[in-house]
Amino acid sequence: MRCLLAGMLVLSQGMGAAPASPPMADRTAPAQRPLDEPQPPSGPGPSATTIDAWQDRKFGMFIHFGLYSLAGGMWDGHRVDNGYSEQILANAPIPPDQYEALAQSFDPVNFDADAIAALAKAAGMKFVVVTAKHHDGFNLFQTAQTPYNAVDGTPYHQDIVKKLADACARAGLKFGVYYSTIDWHHPGGNTYIEGNSNPITPAQEAFNVAQLQELMSHYGPISEIWFDMGKPTPAQSTHFAQTVHALQPQTMISGRVWNSRGNFAVMGDNSEPDVAMELPWQAPASMFPETWGYRSWQARADLPAKIRENITRLVRVVSQGGNYILNIGPEGDGSVVPYEAQVLHGIGTWLKRNGDAIYGTRKQPFEALDFGYATVGPHAIYLFVAKTPADHQLHLPGLIDTELGRAYPLGSPGTMIDARHDADGVTIPLDRFTHWPAADSSDANVDSFMPVVVLPFKGTLHVRPKAIAAASDGSVHLPSVQAAHYLNYNGEGYEDPATLYKLTWKVDANASDYTCTVHYTPRPQTARIDLWVDGQRYSLDLAGAASDTKEITSQAIHVHRDSVAPPYAMQVEITPPSPFEQGSRLPVSIHSVELSPTR
Repeated sequence: MRCLLAGMLVLSQGMGAAPASPPMADRTAPAQRPLDEPQPPSGPGPSATTIDAWQDRKFGMFIHFGLYSLAGGMWDGHRVDNGYSEQILANAPIPPDQYEALAQSFDPVNFDADAIAALAKAAGMKFVVVTAKHHDGFNLFQTAQTPYNAVDGTPYHQDIVKKLADACARAGLKFGVYYSTIDWHHPGGNTYIEGNSNPITPAQEAFNVAQLQELMSHYGPISEIWFDMGKPTPAQSTHFAQTVHALQPQTMISGRVWNSRGNFAVMGDNSEPDVAMELPWQAPASMFPETWGYRSWQARADLPAKIRENITRLVRVVSQGGNYILNIGPEGDGSVVPYEAQVLHGIGTWLKRNGDAIYGTRKQPFEALDFGYATVGPHAIYLFVAKTPADHQLHLPGLIDTELGRAYPLGSPGTMIDARHDADGVTIPLDRFTHWPAADSSDANVDSFMPVVVLPFKGTLHVRPKAIAAASDGSVHLPSVQAAHYLNYNGEGYEDPATLYKLTWKVDANASDYTCTVHYTPRPQTARIDLWVDGQRYSLDLAGAASDTKEITSQAIHVHRDSVAPPYAMQVEITPPSPFEQGSRLPVSIHSVELSPTR
């Protein structure tokens, strides 16, 4: 399955001779990536098998629960609407001693770990991540580092992380923990600053490491650890990541450990990427963008719309190759908010019918689809119809040279029709299905929402990408604005902007030999880049210039390709010199690339 999926994605991206990862006999060894992609951090880490399994899960539950749940977005009888409710200590603000006193009332007798695990399963979720410690410094697990925890410092006297880890194990769910590297309770540690980009003191670094060792030692296999906030130094980020992997090398570490030391990229809160992604990634979402922790006065209306909203976000994320983690915020007594449970049940109802199109799939090979989204399984393309086209035709641009089966609505394999081939791809006529679902006038019926069409295929999937055409003389102009941009996320902190590490163009080119000229804005020192043509690497040294110059400089090189072999378009890439690590940036600003046939 993995080899087939890899082949499909390579062809969909137009890379006929992509650089291959080295063979691995040991499937528990840290994963490697193709040389034109960022290499993972050195040392122990998740294997390719672990990463594949993590990407297969697609949908999980986030749980924000703590002392802030008791406050519920209220203090002294007043609503606190300044920021997320889980940060009410800072946002109200509340005197620290008054907030700490909440621990004496923390007795969540209605926290039912098995019921929460059952709810996650009913929703179609495959993993659960709980806030072991949030910014307020209160711990849901028993820790020897401070009595400020659910076992030693509250009348509850129970380890919530342990209860949930055990419940997930019984339910067959993967389990992970959220861990804030800042701690407003730590002596001499952090206080609130705008953006939560706190430096980590040496004493707090030691405290965090000790707690990470506890979490990795006492709660069974940890599927992922969701680091959050703070602005650690590169050495501190490395220390945190290495502490985790020294005890559990297969744990996936979130990018918010910062400084590019994570195993998967994390998007901003309630955000999704708008560029191509190569690293494993996850989109975190809350039921309402205003808060993650419980808010007693939150308006909870239009349940069907909320269900549809999250189904759409799940599909959109998965169609781009990511995982979707959706949050619930239990009340102070531990009970799940009924509205949130109803949303999850609604999503689960949809997934019972359409889960085959979500789990174990990879991103769509099409740049855009006018009717909705797609995912790719080992033997089928799944088409999510978010909007029925006026002509009732689902058009798949660029799908060629592939042995296709007959299309059918997911769940109704007895209703099959033939796909129609044309010069531009394949079309599926929806109006030929006998019982194509029709939404009611309000589109509120989840039973008819975003139906899925299955298009089986055999062998390798071939998708011809949209390519930049050559001029009449065979030359091609490739401006950087027309390239696919690949970005580094999770650099120095939450407010650190994403940085560019790769540009990619698809080119309709017919010649075998070209003079390739790279136009760039020079820096004072010579900079080296790698130019890739259909997987063949060429190294270029780009001359520097005076620091105050803004003139465009050029560097040319001869390149060769096999013009009669796949793929269906030439792929041109610019990257840092390979192998390059996560977080590496393109060392110069690329203006454009010119390809001129060599006679």
